[in-house]
Amino acid sequence: MESERLVRLFRNGRNQAIRIPKGFELEGDEAILRKEGDHLVIEPVPQKGLLEVLENLETLEVDFPDVDRDLGEPGEVDLS
Repeated sequence: MESERLVRLFRNGRNQAIRIPKGFELEGDEAILRKEGDHLVIEPVPQKGLLEVLENLETLEVDFPDVDRDLGEPGEVDLS
């Protein structure tokens, strides 16, 4: 893969933008942009782990139906 490529800057409304050439594309819909001196660094947003996603879910205020209401008491299960 190439490590450098000349790109042209253009205006998109009030923002300056570039098109990211194929081969330099990042996964996802978001990226982190930071300035280090005269350099701009673009990196993909790290994906959240399952625990982080679950911690940020809103609590559901839903009454779930009693799906086992008419099943009766469980009996012994013979596993042999």
